[in-house]
Amino acid sequence: MRSASFVVLAAAAAASAQTVVNVGGTTASPGGVFQFNPNSITASNGSVVTFVFSGIPGNHSVTQSSFNSPCEPLAGGFDSGWIEILKNTTDGTLPQWNLTITNDQTPIWFYCKQLLPMPHCVSGMTGVINVKPGANNLAAFQSKAAAATASPPGQAQGGLVGIGASASAPPTIPTAGVTTFLGASASATAPGASGASGASGASGASGASGASGAPSNSSPPSGAVALGFNLNMLVVLGGLIAGGAMVL
Repeated sequence: MRSASFVVLAAAAAASAQTVVNVGGTTASPGGVFQFNPNSITASNGSVVTFVFSGIPGNHSVTQSSFNSPCEPLAGGFDSGWIEILKNTTDGTLPQWNLTITNDQTPIWFYCKQLLPMPHCVSGMTGVINVKPGANNLAAFQSKAAAATASPPGQAQGGLVGIGASASAPPTIPTAGVTTFLGASASATAPGASGASGASGASGASGASGASGAPSNSSPPSGAVALGFNLNMLVVLGGLIAGGAMVL
């Protein structure tokens, strides 16, 4: 009886286990802007890996790939979509995305698919869940990513269910300072910072310049649907309605 209770408690503990991974950093962060922290996680079946989009400003994704093609989406893999965080976003309102581990016997490789101002994957924004001992390790994966072509193929939008891990919902967007871009075509590239400086380590954030903080006029990827709202648009709309009422 005691043994059965122990098994139940152990299973419950595994199911409730949670690991937090920060997606993106700032120019002041150790490791810079283009990083997952931590970038190597061990997680058992049923446990949850929570990705917190913490790079402010930033425009990043969590996209599943493979060891041999670290900077290309894996067919049938998971994908958070591009998550844009504007410079006025606060730490208490950062978007999160929960991945539940479904197969802890195989490595789960992932990367950021943002291509602007430079491919984040090539710049080191890669990670792995449940890496195994041997030649196919994180260092080798990062080396392959660094050697990837400077012009990767279009970053198609993936789904919530991946190989070895899955999400039940898109990232939670708790603030108007965050936008997610979904449904990109296979040939589309991500929205990114206009004039952002790669040398300064600035993130490819649409609507924020790493150097000056100036807003960008970049559009969402072709076929994308932008979620979130703009308070300035509401103010303008309210003014138009009020003006129309005065004329009448």
